[in-house]
Amino acid sequence: MLEKIKAELVQLHLELPKNNLVAWTSGNISARDPESGLVAIKPSGVYYENLMAEDMVVVDLDGKIVEGDLKPSSDTASHLYIYRHRPDVNGVVHTHSRYATAFAAVGKSIPVYLTAQADEFGGPIPCAGFALIGSEAIGKQVIENIGTSPAVLLKNHGVFTIGDSAKAAVKSAVMVEDIAATVWMALQIGTPDEIPPDDVAKLHDRYTNQYGQ
Repeated sequence: MLEKIKAELVQLHLELPKNNLVAWTSGNISARDPESGLVAIKPSGVYYENLMAEDMVVVDLDGKIVEGDLKPSSDTASHLYIYRHRPDVNGVVHTHSRYATAFAAVGKSIPVYLTAQADEFGGPIPCAGFALIGSEAIGKQVIENIGTSPAVLLKNHGVFTIGDSAKAAVKSAVMVEDIAATVWMALQIGTPDEIPPDDVAKLHDRYTNQYGQ
């Protein structure tokens, strides 16, 4: 089932260690098939370089395993909570990338100091509250705090990103870490100025509607 999606997930998971977003087996990506509504997600505790398409676990939106011999990610319930509450989302990524998680550790959102953040996120990257792993609690924090952003920090935990595809969510995860690292460096030098909201909106509109081919 979902063979194309599972094959894509293998490649997308390799982007996480490649971009220094995870350590060892932490983190995960899921993708929802818009036609069937089924979700494919990384199995729990499997080393990224060993992942194969047949290892991906297919579940329905209630968490019932439809296909797969391995246990799904311990974050599965939260991924599914996000999908149930955001029909526009077809990809979810969770990482513990260092710089972004440093902001999460102290419960701080990331203000818009950079045009790259205005482009990609259209506003601050918010920080949600603390929730324990293994239930829908983290997904609830994501839904309640992410707003119009494709990314949210989870206090004392890490990063969740969403997108209309798994690839889009991975891109946001990469961009969150790049922005968090640059902002952290800037804060060591001084206090950056926030970009005014009107300019943030203009930058985001240009990037969304004009940038690229």
